[in-house]
Amino acid sequence: MPTTGPNSAGSLAARCVREGADLVLVLGGDGTINEVVNGMAHSRVPLGILPGGTANVLAMEMKMGGDAVRAAAHLDRYIPVRVAAGLLRRPGIADRHFLLMAGVGLDAFIVHHLDPKMKAIIGKGAYWLAGFSQVGKRIEEFDVVAGGRRIRAGFALCSRVRNYGGDLEIARGANLLDEAFELVVFEGESVSRYLGYFAAVLAGRLQSTKGVTILRVQRAEFLNAAGPDVYVQLDGEGVGRPPATVEIVPDAITLLMPPAFLRHAREQQRVSWAELVTR
Repeated sequence: MPTTGPNSAGSLAARCVREGADLVLVLGGDGTINEVVNGMAHSRVPLGILPGGTANVLAMEMKMGGDAVRAAAHLDRYIPVRVAAGLLRRPGIADRHFLLMAGVGLDAFIVHHLDPKMKAIIGKGAYWLAGFSQVGKRIEEFDVVAGGRRIRAGFALCSRVRNYGGDLEIARGANLLDEAFELVVFEGESVSRYLGYFAAVLAGRLQSTKGVTILRVQRAEFLNAAGPDVYVQLDGEGVGRPPATVEIVPDAITLLMPPAFLRHAREQQRVSWAELVTR
């Protein structure tokens, strides 16, 4: 059942659920998957993904690779797991679910201003070009309120997954099986400062980097934007501006997971719990 354009995948998925589908498969990128999730949220119908699109972060997170045909051949081995989702709330705008992440500030600015033609030509490279084009410019800031703290930031990532954009791991403690976000908050308005943050991500030392706060939360607010160029992105798609709130919705959707990834995610949960208990 092909989509007819942006914002059509969700209604198709909802129709499949209404008509009694036993399984919904989606071939596409993270934006298409996000639409399908919004059409299926709170149903019991399993969702299976086939990698496609510019960057399929969910497929990479679950170590599925990028071959849709190969993924389809292994679907009968995948395990249905009930997982939480994120929910974005904004005044006067319909709520929106997400499986991966909400970004506010720098990355959402890049997503909002991305040239669709360039994206079609060079794929993920368009994001890198757009990002480095901001060097020397000033980032508009906003407030992040979460975990009993209030932080002035230029970029905040509220993530359910470790993988970011297919190439990086920013929220290294995130886990799709958890009913929580890993919230990573970056302070500062100078893009040159973010080059240092980028180096810390590559080196795996973000946790100890000055100006970075990492919290495990179930809710976060984004308020008091300094100007009109503060944006929000969900699963790699621009969705508007703050003020906005994100929160965890437990038991939101059934996701088909490869057995190897599920074992790894459960082990990661056990290790994280053991570290928490011994602190």
